[in-house]
Amino acid sequence: MACANALRAKTILFQSPASFKPTKENIANLEEFFSRLERDNGSGGQFHFCWEPRGDWDSKVVKSLCERLNLWHAVDPFVNESVTPGSLYFRLHGRGGWRYVYEEDELRELAAILAEPSAEDKQPYVFFNNVRMTEDALRFRKIIGE
Repeated sequence: MACANALRAKTILFQSPASFKPTKENIANLEEFFSRLERDNGSGGQFHFCWEPRGDWDSKVVKSLCERLNLWHAVDPFVNESVTPGSLYFRLHGRGGWRYVYEEDELRELAAILAEPSAEDKQPYVFFNNVRMTEDALRFRKIIGE
């Protein structure tokens, strides 16, 4: 939290590994973990906490946890649909792996997803996590600026 405050971050991403299965014990640990975190960002605001569950999590379980724990559901929108459509954090890993380079039509598809009314509640985040992340992000920025 000290690092996030020092960086003046607004949003913190938590990613659980695929080995973190939706067992009762893991769900209880997740609930305890997030209930102990301080959301105050030191500047009078609150951090947005985003959670990217990896592996086989049922969307109903994820939605319930996100609602109870005030989490944004982080997803790759080309793989899964967010269960928190008013609070979007998209993490694009690349189709088939991190070496993937997004085509312009895919970036336009992503822009269309963000233009949907449900995505206007809070400022959405888009994070490219692939080999050409900078180039893809700059091309995407140009598309949404059109």
